[in-house]
Amino acid sequence: MNRFIAPLMLAFLLPACSLQPLYSGGSNGVVAQTLGTISVVPIEGKNGWLMRNALTDRLGTQDSNSAQFRLIVVLDDQIEGFGVRADDTVTRERRTLRARYQLVSVATGETVLDTTAGSDAGIDVVSSEYATIAGENSALENLTQKVADQIVTRLSIYARGE
Repeated sequence: MNRFIAPLMLAFLLPACSLQPLYSGGSNGVVAQTLGTISVVPIEGKNGWLMRNALTDRLGTQDSNSAQFRLIVVLDDQIEGFGVRADDTVTRERRTLRARYQLVSVATGETVLDTTAGSDAGIDVVSSEYATIAGENSALENLTQKVADQIVTRLSIYARGE
């Protein structure tokens, strides 16, 4: 009997904590509407192309001419070897992707958000150079998706006004 009372009490207390869904209102909500007005500035390089596409897909930007905000992203992509054998060959690599991004109001030119996001991934270095390069590219694609998710989450929190 007591094990049913505690969850029931929590269910009654939950509305009192003022938690609200971030994307309440769906595509007509404040967050979705604000994200749709962010234009992503082109980013240099292959990793920049991947990041810009990932961000544009997530933001749902309709028309860059009517954008209220510009998102400026600078990427730092590093691959470092570790896990070295006795013959000095690398057996493992770490790929790190960091993004510094700024959200700039088009109307005022003011930077309203300036922060960073990042992630890293491990890559096995094998005897096939092709397989290693494929692993590095796959890691870059996955990291781009993770960092884009982090950026959009932070932009959503900003759009929510928190």
